Amino acid sequence: MILFADSGSSKCDWVIYDNITNELSRTRTKGLNPNILKGKKIADLIRNNNELFAIRNIVEKVYFYGAGCGTIKNQEKVAEILNLTFQNAITINVKEDLMAAVLATTNEPAIICILGTGSNCCYYDGENIQTKTPSLGYVLMDEASGNYFGKELLRSYYYNQLPNELRVSLEQSYKLNPQKVLDKIYNSKYPNKYLANFARFLIYNIEHPYIVSMIRNGINAFIENHIMPYANEYKNVPIHFVGSIAYHTQKIINEELEKFGLSANSFVRRPVENLIDNMLQLENTIIEKSK
Repeated sequence: MILFADSGSSKCDWVIYDNITNELSRTRTKGLNPNILKGKKIADLIRNNNELFAIRNIVEKVYFYGAGCGTIKNQEKVAEILNLTFQNAITINVKEDLMAAVLATTNEPAIICILGTGSNCCYYDGENIQTKTPSLGYVLMDEASGNYFGKELLRSYYYNQLPNELRVSLEQSYKLNPQKVLDKIYNSKYPNKYLANFARFLIYNIEHPYIVSMIRNGINAFIENHIMPYANEYKNVPIHFVGSIAYHTQKIINEELEKFGLSANSFVRRPVENLIDNMLQLENTIIEKSK
C-alpha cells in the first residue's frame, strides 16, 4: 500500500494505492497544518479516520505534501507522527504543499501559484523549488486566498460598504453576530478556515460588480507581491495556478495578468488528482528499473 496526501489548512485529501491490485481509493481528514495543530491533534485526526486506521500496518510508503511543511522542523514533526502511525512503512516523505502543486502541474521549469485557503508562489527549476518571499500565513500575507477574501468581505460588511442586496444575502447565509465572529477569529483553533468559508459567498456572487472589484484587488495584490518578484523567470517559463479559489476566479486572474503582460498556462482545481498520476508513473519507473 502506498499513501499520498495533499494537505491544505482546511482539508487533507488522502489517496490509497494498492500496488498489488492497482486500485485507488480516497478518503479525507481535516487539514494537518503543523503551524496550526499540535502533534497530538494531527495524530488523532489520522488515527480517527477509519480508512487510514484499517491499513496502518500494511502501508509501505507515505508521500505527504502539506501546508506548513516548508521548514525542516515541521517536516520532521509530521514525519515522526506518520512513522508512529504507519510503523511498517519503509518510506516517509514529507514536503511542503508547493511541491504537490508543482508535481500536479508540470515536470518542467515554471512558476506555480497556489490560491486556496491560503496562497503561495514559487519558481520550480525542474528539480528544486525556489521562493522569493517567506510564507507568513493568513495574518500577514495570503493575498487572494480564501481567508484573505473572507477578511475583505467581513470588513466591507462591518464598515457598511457592501451594497444592500449583498448585505442582506450575506446576513441570510451566515451568522454575523459581532461577538460570534470575534470568537471564531480569535478563540477558535482554525480562524483561517473560518475566514475562508466566506469565500464561497464571493464565488456565488462573482458576477456582482462589487465582488468583481474585490476579487480584482486581491488578485492584483497577489500578482504584484508574489509573481512580479520572479521577473527574470516569468519571461521564459509558464505560470500555473492551483487551488479552488484560482479555479473559480480564473477569468479575472487572466484579465489581471494581461495587464502585466502575463498569462496563465493552466488552472488545476484539485492537485491531488494530477499528483497521483505523476507519482504513480514515477513509482512504476522505479519498479521497472529495479527488475
